[in-house]
Amino acid sequence: MKKINLAITGCLGRMGQQLIKSAIKDKNFKLLVITENKKIDKKISGIKPGVNSEAEFKKVDVIIDFTIPRCTFEILKIASKLKKKVIIGTTGFTKKQESLIKVYSKKIPILKAGNMSLGVNLLMYLTEIASASLGKKFLSKILEIHHKHKKDYPSGTALMLARGIAQGRGGNFYSLYGKKFFNKKKFPFGKKINFNSIRKGKIIGEHEVIFSSGKEIITLNHEAFDRALYSEGALSAAKWLVKKKPGLYSMRDLMNF
Repeated sequence: MKKINLAITGCLGRMGQQLIKSAIKDKNFKLLVITENKKIDKKISGIKPGVNSEAEFKKVDVIIDFTIPRCTFEILKIASKLKKKVIIGTTGFTKKQESLIKVYSKKIPILKAGNMSLGVNLLMYLTEIASASLGKKFLSKILEIHHKHKKDYPSGTALMLARGIAQGRGGNFYSLYGKKFFNKKKFPFGKKINFNSIRKGKIIGEHEVIFSSGKEIITLNHEAFDRALYSEGALSAAKWLVKKKPGLYSMRDLMNF
């Protein structure tokens, strides 16, 4: 099998470093390019980092991006011109930015997921089923916990799960978006989906979807112990996307839900 020529952006970030480790171990890939938003003199895993440019990405098949929205759109602009496939693990996009990603996906294949874990994407599917089955008599809320360095909240995964609730209800995600709470021990249910985000220690990721009728509570949860599950999920996505035509895909497409 021909190896997939790979580029990883944000090589100094936590996910960037984990992606590099996983890509080097995976025989399906040849890691050609790693980039950062500034020039770096030292090599990382034998590769000299570059900056996002047409010259850097010219020879790669797939670009994996776990950075920030501004950087992601810089990459999409280049990838669109070069007809390269892109995996987006970046979170924190606005509604307008989400629409712009759809525009780019008409030119190139893009797989975007707020979480690359196969388990989390299964949880989203189960959340949708639970929401549809329980109906509007059950209120719902989402708790997410991450390490103290994570800046955006609610997390991309929490928003994914909220979309699952909305889809199950047959409603619009934005119309069901409720209140955001930060570092609260307790937070209320509401007519809309409320979120509580906790930032502490070195926690990789914990997510909990809670449904309540007032007479009973149903909880669906996922806990991550190793960051490698995200990088391995992203690499699985890259293997899958390399054969696809332009379009906007998700991990659910990959898992055939």
